[in-house]
Amino acid sequence: MSVRFSCRALLLASLSSSVLASTPLLAQEAADTGNDDEIVVTAQKREENLQDVPISIQALGTRKLDQLNVANFQDFSKLLPSVSFQSSQPGVTTVYMRGVASGGDGNHSGSLPSVGVYLDEQPVTTIGGTLDVHVYDIARIESLAGPQGTLYGASSQAGTIRIITNKPDTSGFEGRVDGELNTVKSGGMGGRLEGMINAPISEMAAVRIVGWYQKDAGYIDNVPGTRSFLPDPGGITVDNDDFVKKNFNDAEIYGGRAALKVDLDDNWTVTPTVLYQKQKSNGTFAQDPRVGDLQTQRFYPDKRTDKFIQAALTIEGKIGNFDLTYAGAYLDRKAYQINDYTDYSEAYDALYADYGGLAGYFYIQDNAGNTIDPRQFIIGTDHFRKLSQELRISSPQDERFRVVAGLFYQRQSNRIFQDYKIPGLADDLSVNGRPGTLWLTLQKRVDRDYAAFGEASFDITPTVTLTGGGRYYKFDNSLIGFFGFGRNPGNGFEDSPPNAAGSNRTGVAQCYTTAGERLYDRDTDTYSSSRELLPAVVPGGPCTNLADYVDGKLVPKRTKDTGFTHRLNLTWKPNDDLMVYGTWSRGFRPGGINRRSTIAPYAADFLTNYEIGFKSTLADGLVRFNAAIYQQEWKRFQFSFLGENSFTEIHNGPNARIRGVEADVNIRPTQGLTITAAASYTDAKTKNNLCDIDDPTYQCTDAGNSIAAPAGTRLPVTPKFNGNATVRYAFPVGPGELHLQSVIAHRSSATPDIRVATANALGRIKGSTTVDFAVGFDWSMYSFELFLQNAFDERAELARYSNCGQCDGRPQVLVSTPQTFGARLGAKF
Repeated sequence: MSVRFSCRALLLASLSSSVLASTPLLAQEAADTGNDDEIVVTAQKREENLQDVPISIQALGTRKLDQLNVANFQDFSKLLPSVSFQSSQPGVTTVYMRGVASGGDGNHSGSLPSVGVYLDEQPVTTIGGTLDVHVYDIARIESLAGPQGTLYGASSQAGTIRIITNKPDTSGFEGRVDGELNTVKSGGMGGRLEGMINAPISEMAAVRIVGWYQKDAGYIDNVPGTRSFLPDPGGITVDNDDFVKKNFNDAEIYGGRAALKVDLDDNWTVTPTVLYQKQKSNGTFAQDPRVGDLQTQRFYPDKRTDKFIQAALTIEGKIGNFDLTYAGAYLDRKAYQINDYTDYSEAYDALYADYGGLAGYFYIQDNAGNTIDPRQFIIGTDHFRKLSQELRISSPQDERFRVVAGLFYQRQSNRIFQDYKIPGLADDLSVNGRPGTLWLTLQKRVDRDYAAFGEASFDITPTVTLTGGGRYYKFDNSLIGFFGFGRNPGNGFEDSPPNAAGSNRTGVAQCYTTAGERLYDRDTDTYSSSRELLPAVVPGGPCTNLADYVDGKLVPKRTKDTGFTHRLNLTWKPNDDLMVYGTWSRGFRPGGINRRSTIAPYAADFLTNYEIGFKSTLADGLVRFNAAIYQQEWKRFQFSFLGENSFTEIHNGPNARIRGVEADVNIRPTQGLTITAAASYTDAKTKNNLCDIDDPTYQCTDAGNSIAAPAGTRLPVTPKFNGNATVRYAFPVGPGELHLQSVIAHRSSATPDIRVATANALGRIKGSTTVDFAVGFDWSMYSFELFLQNAFDERAELARYSNCGQCDGRPQVLVSTPQTFGARLGAKF
């Protein structure tokens, strides 16, 4: 306990010395070109010194990313205090900024993300989890906090994260190779090998090729266990002996990136790029507190494969003295996973105890009529495709009046496949044509965005600048396909003999017939005069129940809208070392379709931000201190309500208010010593009651309804305090330079869910403090480093969740990697 206390004390002391009660803007490190402290960013679609950008922005450059051994999203997110996330395994991460989180956003046909992610000029935000691009040979990572709806549009409601790659360079040949070996306490061994080559082809062209391979060691043990299911007596007991394994949550990532830069003349440059990455992970990355430390019990295999390829083209040039940029990209992402769903079966077995358990309620029987093991596992695939195009023009940056304006188009789709399997399930109880499938989701989702945007800045005086921007947008989102249980029309709809799962609310019973009617509608207790089903619109499904019947054919259910979002900024810069700004900005997230056809679409939600901040450079450039204070109003935020039969329904819920402070400091007190610190304080609360069942009045007084979270409830996931500090000291030794480094990261506790009862059942996400150490030596073109990450083996909780809506009594806790010791060796040529 004394060690943990001293870690927190050290962090708080380092922060309070200059940013007491403040939070993040992290203007770290000088550019890699020297000690002049200039960090160039493109957050406003122009190249600017970070200290001149009047928004809350954090930037991690190449050198800082290398020094801190950053390889993926989880590594760099702990350095960005405004960022928080929910995750269950690699590649399945939902990102939040500034506390704009309601929880439960991970459904395939649910809300779009509230934080945009960009790779260079192209958006790579996807519905099924943030694209976890391997971080190597990256120029910088920019984190733009607050609504970025003007320049970045939909899904940049709460902020934007931009990963900027190093571009081909015609000035000369260079290469680099880096390798690492590590071992995890209570786990296995891992490592990675990375390399890059930059090669000029001519005076006007160059190519840059990057490759990587990484093996992450496992540290979660799948230990022996049993589960018992009703009916009782004579129930069913199963074990997981076939799946017991130590350190079963390992992962493997490999991929590459290639870019070609061609200077057509002095004014025009073309840069095509291609990126490929494949990630394979096994096991589950969460521990089960009921079982033990770094332990769980799984009864079917758990694995995931996530691969993507993106081809992009950027064209930059001049028309007169105006800069013209075209950025287009096509992303193709395929994910396959299989997950144990035993926790669901256990919870629902207890819920339906009066019916003989899960097997009794859903007729879980084989073809001979015998009750069988009701456990399930899920086979799921997602096929994302995204096409984005942007054309913009910028006036000269040194003019008193300057403009950035452009057009944007994006189309993203996802083919959703979720197959809930029970081995041995009778054919008549399965989804039609899929023996062993109790439930099937097979849908196609398409989200389209169109926009025209612009920002104009005018220097009212040499020290005062007014910036105004707007974005006219249109979204058009659709969903079509099948979800639910099977049903055999030829057998009628009687419950005996059993026919499918005894439900007529979803599945084949609600599919459209050739007469344009639902096969069976329980609400009216009638069935269609025609028993002949229309063919499935999405190939592979038994039929279609999520669609509209129009003029004799099935068309996707759609929701679309247009609107306008804005940004207004006033900046005062009395001298080169100080800037003060105020911002009024607005961001949005498009609406969408509910997969239950009887539920109305949900509307867009909006976030309005009021912010005051400053950026300062002190002591002849040895100290840089930036800070901001803000209030955000989140209007009728989209929320995943648990509807009938534990079926997720998305509605626009209550309003929320978010207040916060963020700051960062960078100090170089003496030659070779650098101290950086960043922190955020977030106070995010609901302004109205959140009801169990959606109620636009927020009174929750209707029959069967109640208050799930009273007004004033904290929004989930985001801790009130989040901060980090880095101390690095480098000094000459013999033929090279020795460095010592330590990183401390602290976050306070947070709630895992906005609903009070669910949050109490899952338990709080506990606060934590982690400490990393490193010592290394650089000489000539070589580098060597020893590192100790999570030095005190802290079980830092990153998320708490359950595997189903009724599984709160068995929470899963995602923890950081245990203490890891390793060595890195690098060479440049």
